[in-house]
Amino acid sequence: MTISASTAAPSAAHSAAASVPTVSSVSFSDSVRALLDGRNFAAVATLGPDGAPQNSVVWIKREGDTVLFSSTDGRQKVRNLRRDARISISVFDLANPYTSVEIRGTAEILPDPDKRLPHELSHKYLGVDPPAEKDDEVRLIIRVVPQRVLGFSA
Repeated sequence: MTISASTAAPSAAHSAAASVPTVSSVSFSDSVRALLDGRNFAAVATLGPDGAPQNSVVWIKREGDTVLFSSTDGRQKVRNLRRDARISISVFDLANPYTSVEIRGTAEILPDPDKRLPHELSHKYLGVDPPAEKDDEVRLIIRVVPQRVLGFSA
């Protein structure tokens, strides 16, 4: 098993800074980029109000050395991130589940008024447009800015 790690200094503020851009000095390796660019699912972990982890599976898109996923306003993970911007995502290769990466960092919550990201993700994972949403559905982009990257491969 090969383990590679990369770290950046931890953020001093974990709370309501979810919408404040965070600077990261962590760069993804080529193998991590390939894993994130594939049609692999991500398990997202956030911290609930009582400190317990809350997990959900999402589609992802790599943008430079950050990871994006889409959510709707009001979801538990969004409420958690508004309170505490710390986040962890784990992605494993569907073809070889022993190849994976864990990315720990902070989340930025950004508006997605045109609902662009769900369309991009649906095309990446399914090759089709997503089902229509209600006009009043508020879509958000969650940008994960890495502070630590751990990769595992067999």
